Amino acid sequence: MAKKPTHSLVSDIEIARAATILPIAEVAGEKLGLPAEMLEPYGHYKAKISLNYLANLPAKPEAKLILVTAMTPTPPGEGKTTTTVGLGDALNRIGKSAMICIREPSLGPCFGMKGGAAGGGLAQVVPMEDINLHFTGDFHAIGTANNLLAALIDNQIYWDNGLDLDPRRVTWRRVVDMNDRALRQITNSLGGIANGFPRQDGFDITAASEVMAIFCLATNMEDLHTRLGNIIIGYTRKREPIYARQLKAHGPMTALLKDALAPNLVQTLENNPAFVHGGPFANIAHGCNSLIATQSALKLVDYVVTEAGFGADLGAEKFFNIKCRKGGLVPDAVVMVASVRALKAHGGVAMDELGAENPAAVRKGFVNLARHVENIRAFGLDQVVAINRFSADSDEEVDQVRQQCAKLGVEAIQCTHWAEGSAGAEELARKVAQMADHDTRKKFRLLYDDDMSLWDKIRTVAQRIYGAQGIIADKKIRTQIKFLQDQGFGHYPVCIAKTQYSFSTDPDLKGAPSNHVVPIREVRLSNSAEFLVVICGEILTMPGLPRNPSAHHIKVDAEGRIQGLF
Repeated sequence: MAKKPTHSLVSDIEIARAATILPIAEVAGEKLGLPAEMLEPYGHYKAKISLNYLANLPAKPEAKLILVTAMTPTPPGEGKTTTTVGLGDALNRIGKSAMICIREPSLGPCFGMKGGAAGGGLAQVVPMEDINLHFTGDFHAIGTANNLLAALIDNQIYWDNGLDLDPRRVTWRRVVDMNDRALRQITNSLGGIANGFPRQDGFDITAASEVMAIFCLATNMEDLHTRLGNIIIGYTRKREPIYARQLKAHGPMTALLKDALAPNLVQTLENNPAFVHGGPFANIAHGCNSLIATQSALKLVDYVVTEAGFGADLGAEKFFNIKCRKGGLVPDAVVMVASVRALKAHGGVAMDELGAENPAAVRKGFVNLARHVENIRAFGLDQVVAINRFSADSDEEVDQVRQQCAKLGVEAIQCTHWAEGSAGAEELARKVAQMADHDTRKKFRLLYDDDMSLWDKIRTVAQRIYGAQGIIADKKIRTQIKFLQDQGFGHYPVCIAKTQYSFSTDPDLKGAPSNHVVPIREVRLSNSAEFLVVICGEILTMPGLPRNPSAHHIKVDAEGRIQGLF
């Protein structure tokens, strides 16, 4: 069991190092009943699980799926991953068989501004340093597979271009797992005839790539191979699509991803099992861990706790409309994470004044949480609000959250899992188990049907989830959407990429703005993932580093220990 933090042991990385971590084979055997020979160890404390073994496990129809989501994020933070870990531990604490499924962190945020994604305080997954850095190499495999296809495309153009690929209509971009704004737009193949034909190109961050989306939606190796072959890499001069399989790319790409596709097993600080697998961003991708990990967990335990990235307007919406739709998943309960300081930020309080007691600002900022609660109801699901309490929060402020939630007809439960581990989320766990054990599956509904047009799907999300008046796009974008509709892609769901900091596309517009307009800047077809990426406002698929990135504070000390990672 992990030690409680003290005045001299307060950072996440110090808490993680002070914990007693069990060999992963012991966790797998005792908590999941997994035989040791079905594990592929990556050191002592992390392992991949055999895909064949997981595929042959019998289904557990009674297993419950719980989604953890949150209000609109603010720089002070809400603690969604921390709550996911704390809830998973608390369910085990009250005697349930439970595990969590979360995403792998990208190096971009780790060295940028957001930090890692292993939870915090006494609600973490470990080994924290490994998970937040190179882990088992999945991100490397995904990026390499993506860039192999990019190399094969330019190789096709260089030699004879027998597929008549129009260099002006290549849609496939390269990726790198780092925030690097200088690579957003590039010109490649410069330096003379030996280097190929120059063309405009660009990089996305690996977490936003189509290969990442495929990786997280594939159900097995054969499905992965087929999906990779279905990637549309560009068009001919007659605007006919060219697929990755025509370049014979899907075979070697599958080979690069073969080992990565098996889910990664680690543990929480309280030695409970956790799958950490896949890592798409929710503001520019679909924001959920791999379908394989979630489906496998539902065969191994009775309660599976998973999370979706950023606020419920992004991660939860995509979890329901993309992951649940594609994977046949039916969630049983939803946990909406909120914090007093985030509510005060949405109530107009400046960042440097959030520590001061201000119940009035809590009431004012509650409109943001209220809209998220109402949005979850649109999917027909039961929910509870988890108040992730911080030491500076006053009792009156917490009571304000409870009172406002009561007016909405939803229960709010104070949680202190950061400081107390599972003990601090025990009340939440009991409530969640009670909700999940009720038969709510018949009530779950998606926001739109497959046969709704692409334009109407985008507008539906904008109006019903974001509170927008409507959507706008210039003629070029409208023509492109119509072209995709006419080409037979109209049944795909939409994956809207927008800022995570607001219901609108303006990151500075806090609270719950209404009657705004959502501008569509670009659309990208992810044919292999079977959804349309809709890029709105100023959101970028390759983030940049802030003025003072976290990288400035990360180092290795004289004993070889990493410092500054969080």
